[in-house]
Amino acid sequence: MKHVLKVMKEQGSGSIVNTASVGGIRGVGNQSGYAASKHGVVCLTRNSGIEYGQYGVQVNAIAPGAILTPMVEDFLKQIDPENWEEAGKEFVQPNPMKRFGKPEEVGHLVAFLLSGDAGFINAAVLPIDGGQSYKY
Repeated sequence: MKHVLKVMKEQGSGSIVNTASVGGIRGVGNQSGYAASKHGVVCLTRNSGIEYGQYGVQVNAIAPGAILTPMVEDFLKQIDPENWEEAGKEFVQPNPMKRFGKPEEVGHLVAFLLSGDAGFINAAVLPIDGGQSYKY
């Protein structure tokens, strides 16, 4: 951001989407270092959006929850190598939608935030977690 913000400020426009996590907007047990780093992304996003909005630059972040990526799949295989899909079903039970998010759903949100259709969204951190972060 340090380098691209200079260019965007000079051109009078631009859009940045950072990746935080639901761990950056609520506590996550036994993951203090991870949560602290994601809270940093949240604060960086909000402050930069406020600072650079006057120059036509939007700075937002997404806060994914449980998205079924290869990393999450590997995690589930550590829980139950033989039946990781069932472990995944159990893992998402607290989620109001009772499922994992899909990587393409995250991609669609990022594409929207980078499009001209999101022109008045700035300094926002948007959870994409099926509503789970609001449940606690």
